[in-house]
Amino acid sequence: MRREPRITPTGPEHLAAVVAMHRRCSPHTLWSRYHRATADPASFLPALLSRPGSVHLAVWDPTGRIVAVGHLMPDGSAVEAALLVEDAWQDRGLGTRLLLRLGRHAAEGEWETAYGLVLPGDERIDAMLGHTALPVHHGDDGGVTTVWARTGDLAEVLPPRRRLLVRARSRR
Repeated sequence: MRREPRITPTGPEHLAAVVAMHRRCSPHTLWSRYHRATADPASFLPALLSRPGSVHLAVWDPTGRIVAVGHLMPDGSAVEAALLVEDAWQDRGLGTRLLLRLGRHAAEGEWETAYGLVLPGDERIDAMLGHTALPVHHGDDGGVTTVWARTGDLAEVLPPRRRLLVRARSRR
């Protein structure tokens, strides 16, 4: 029986698994996520995963390993979304699934906008956004592109959480 990867909330209790996933990522993938060279993930992930008001999601493969993570981090009236998908699991729709789930959390929160920071020419992010119906806007800011959406607009285009779950199950 083949099982699909599943998305669950995560946090400091899964630190070791999130660190292990980061260590399986290539330097290019980590650069694409953090936009800089990163220290040992065990040194910065505890603070990220325990940040107050944040939402953290993990994608677990059928063997029980975390293969992708997504975060929503409050920034005043906005919330920043960030994704990291392990190299071996890219191009399978996990980033799109995580983005849609994070979008639903953002739409249900009290933020006015949700945004992500993207390096110019990151075709994977462009492709992922192309697989969604999310009404995003782009703005250039000193070598980084900010992709953003109003959370009210997200609420209008994203199905309720229950339909996301049913749709994911029906793909099996």
